[in-house]
Amino acid sequence: MTLEFRVNGRIAKPVAEVFDAVVNPDKLSGYFTTIGGASGPMVEGATVTWWNMAPVLVDTVEQNARIVFRWDAMVEEGEDPYRTRVEMRFQPLDDGGTMVTIAESGWRENDRGQKSSYMNCEGWSQMLACMKAYLEYGINLRQGYYPSELKGVVASEQQDFV
Repeated sequence: MTLEFRVNGRIAKPVAEVFDAVVNPDKLSGYFTTIGGASGPMVEGATVTWWNMAPVLVDTVEQNARIVFRWDAMVEEGEDPYRTRVEMRFQPLDDGGTMVTIAESGWRENDRGQKSSYMNCEGWSQMLACMKAYLEYGINLRQGYYPSELKGVVASEQQDFV
């Protein structure tokens, strides 16, 4: 079984604005990489860091159309590290909005790979919802969403529900 997924969502903003909300670290940090932010812009050939911990290796940036990057997959202790591939596409719509499609692939076909793919599918779906709220209404849905962000709660108290 190949572990991969694709999610999409419509953002009621022009493609240039939606694309910029991903490549611009200040904007991305406003709705997605809220804890620790994004270390720099997504430019072809760059390695940026999200959340002060996740290196993102940017392979392709086609202005207002497509971004392709690789990042570390979660692995079990003792398992060799590897990366998955993420492709984001931005399609302008006739009504002035943008359809964003995010596809991720490349997990190992084992229990950890399957679990990680499910978690990332959830994460990218949430990213699209957060982007929509941020760009269309100026709302940061992630603020206070995770227990680790709440005062007095430590990350180790979070439960793994997948």
